[in-house]
Amino acid sequence: MNDSAPTAMAQQVRRRWREREAPDGDFVVFADGTLIVMDLLRLQPPDRLDDPRAETWHWTEALRATEWSTDSWVEVHSALATHAHEGSLAWAGESAHHGSIGWVALTRDDEESTLEWLAVSSWSNPFHHVALDETTVTATSTAGRIWTFPRDAPQKVSITDDPAYPGRRR
Repeated sequence: MNDSAPTAMAQQVRRRWREREAPDGDFVVFADGTLIVMDLLRLQPPDRLDDPRAETWHWTEALRATEWSTDSWVEVHSALATHAHEGSLAWAGESAHHGSIGWVALTRDDEESTLEWLAVSSWSNPFHHVALDETTVTATSTAGRIWTFPRDAPQKVSITDDPAYPGRRR
């Protein structure tokens, strides 16, 4: 975010993050107030329909907004994992709002955990592990998927199978 006065949307996002709340749904929310609506697509080859082991997952950008509103917020208090790296902190967790909701956040590693971005997925399942390096935030979900978020463009996430997941997919 630049040094100009924060917008009303940015102020709302900051306040909600301090209260550990996020919009309910599939979103990436940035500190400047920008919201990206995401859509989780689960694709299967025609010869293996109804086989979750054959699924490929894609979280794609559907809509971007700088002004938006929602009446539905979920809590993001339950951090199951954090990882610090060179002044930044990655968070991963679940929302008690519903068992399938997972979230991942990138913040500054300061007293306020100043938000850079927050990704919330209604269908990912909770994220129980997170790792952070210079370019990516990598979070592992309890659904056996690894979500790799580019730090500077988290909406361009890549989702792959977790080879350590019990009942590993083929």
